[in-house]
Amino acid sequence: MSMVDCRAAMVAPLLRTAGLFRQGYDGRRGGRVTVEDFEAHRGHLYAVAYRMLGSGSEADDAVQEAWLRAARADVDALVNPRGWLTTVVARVCLDMLRSRRARREVPLTVAPPLAGPDPEQEMVLAESVGLALLVVLDTLTPAERLAFVLHDLFGVSYPEIASILGRSSDATKMLASRGRRRVRAAELPDGDPVRQRELVEAFLAAARAGDFGALLAVLHPEVTVSADAVAAGSPGPVRLRGAGVVARQALLFSQRAPYARVGLVDGAAAILVAPRGRLLTVLTFQVAGGAIVAVDVVADPGRLGRLAVGV
Repeated sequence: MSMVDCRAAMVAPLLRTAGLFRQGYDGRRGGRVTVEDFEAHRGHLYAVAYRMLGSGSEADDAVQEAWLRAARADVDALVNPRGWLTTVVARVCLDMLRSRRARREVPLTVAPPLAGPDPEQEMVLAESVGLALLVVLDTLTPAERLAFVLHDLFGVSYPEIASILGRSSDATKMLASRGRRRVRAAELPDGDPVRQRELVEAFLAAARAGDFGALLAVLHPEVTVSADAVAAGSPGPVRLRGAGVVARQALLFSQRAPYARVGLVDGAAAILVAPRGRLLTVLTFQVAGGAIVAVDVVADPGRLGRLAVGV
C-alpha cells in the first residue's frame, strides 16, 4: 500500500465535503477521487499552491491537505479531476493565507530537520515564477491573491473563482483587477548587486550590534520574513510581516551573528550561518526601493543542499 493510500485509509469514515465546487460530471464515474487521479495532477496542484503561498513548505502542506479533503469527498461521475482538485487546493490555500495574520511570532532559530517538499520541483517553480512576483503577491489580500493567481496565471473562470470565495462573479472580477493593478504598479527589485550587498551587510552589522534603529533603517515598512519549519523551530513554516516585527526577530538572531557572514547564494548577497564551518542557516534577501522587502530563512537540509553558495 502506498503512502497516499495509507493516508486515505486513515481518514475514515468517509465524510461528504460540503461546498466544494464541482465541474464536469457526465454520470460515467462515481465514488471518490482515485489515488491515480490525484498523483497525475500533483505537480499542477503544487504549482497552484506555490504561487498562492510563495513557500515550498507551505505549498507541500497544502497539497497534502487537498488530498485528505479529496479523499473525504463523495463525488459522482467526476470528468475533470484536474479542475475540481484545483478548486480544492485553492480553498486550502485561501484558509492558510487568512490564518497567517493570526500566526504567532516564532524566534528564527535552528531545530532538528523535518521533511520538506521535493527540492527540484521547488527550485524549478521558484525560477519560473520569479521571486520578484512572489514578493509582490505577498502584498495582496488573500481574496485578491486567489482571484489574480487563479484567473491570470491558471486561466480559471471568474464564476469558478467566485464559488471558492463565496462572492459574485462581478466582485471576483474586481478583486482580480485590484490585484493586477497592484502587481503592475509594484516596485521591481533592485538589480544592483553592489547596493544589495551593502544592505545585507548593514542588516548583519545592525543585528550583531543589537541596534534596533539601524535595522529599521534598512527594512521596508512592509517587509516580510519567511522561515521554513526547521529555521522557525515550529511544526510548520512561519511568515512575519512589518519592519518592527522583523527587526525584533533580527535582534534574536544576534546570538548567532558571530557565526554569520555575508556570502553569495545563487549569485546574490545573502547571510550564511556556519558554526565551525558547517552551514546551518541561510538568509536570502529581496531589495526594492533602497530597502529590504523580503527575507527567506532556510535551514532545511534538503533546501540548503541545493543552494549555490559562494563567497
